[in-house]
Amino acid sequence: MTTADAYAAAIQLHEAFVPMTPDPGVSLAQARREAVAWLLAERGGGVEPAPAAGVEIDVQIRHLLTIRPPGGFPPRVQACLDQILQEQARARGSVTPGEVLAGPGAIAAVAGTPLKVWRGDITRLAVDAIVNAANAALLGCFRPGHACIDNAIHSAAGPRLREDCARIMEIQGHPERSGTAKITRGYHLPSRFVLHTVGPIVTGGRVEAGDERTLVSAYQACLELAAATPPIRSVAFCAISTGVFGYPKDHAADVAVRTVSRWLGERPKAFDLVVFCVFSDADERAYGQAMAAGGAEPVV
Repeated sequence: MTTADAYAAAIQLHEAFVPMTPDPGVSLAQARREAVAWLLAERGGGVEPAPAAGVEIDVQIRHLLTIRPPGGFPPRVQACLDQILQEQARARGSVTPGEVLAGPGAIAAVAGTPLKVWRGDITRLAVDAIVNAANAALLGCFRPGHACIDNAIHSAAGPRLREDCARIMEIQGHPERSGTAKITRGYHLPSRFVLHTVGPIVTGGRVEAGDERTLVSAYQACLELAAATPPIRSVAFCAISTGVFGYPKDHAADVAVRTVSRWLGERPKAFDLVVFCVFSDADERAYGQAMAAGGAEPVV
């Protein structure tokens, strides 16, 4: 298994991310024009699949970055992209740990533990680390507009995230195994780090014993890696494997709550806050029921 120590230097894991300073003479509108022009020129003037006519330029840039393989940019283009991504981050806003505990998205908590359920957009959480449900290539989703957490996180973080994942995969020399985890910086996300894990793929809604063991391992691997990274005191989990990977939501929520609760019970001082971030009505119901079964109380 490739440890974080083996790739930390290669991706500058412990260095604070500082976006490039935009040229004071370049407006946001000009940065958008230059970025999309360069990205289109890099592809020979075309984009596959092409955004529909009238699609706003930020969406077109997002599509072009989604389908682009890992690789750096000329400094001026990178500065333009940083300017665009910083503005998008400002527009999304961020949610602090205090707002997770008491804000409108707070759903349930286990008394005496750092475990909470919060409903909202994980790319807005200003916790120390968020968890990404990745695929075995670990490079993010290459389908423009695809509504998966992998795409959402890579789009918000920016293309440096894909570059870091590519470096890790090069060092590792093989696809990421299910139930393991890697860590990168978060770049334009409000979270400093991203934990990438590959959960089990369930077909036809039928969960095998090995699927549950792999899901347990994915949660444990993220917790162990976060705990081994000193700056991390708060972690937010997405609902691993419940999207395109097909793991039934109710079962996955039960596994998640049981696994994380057990881990925290053995290491009660490891974190100040651990969040299950839910997005849909079905996710909220599943985690609400799982937390209630584990002794959680609704947040009022």
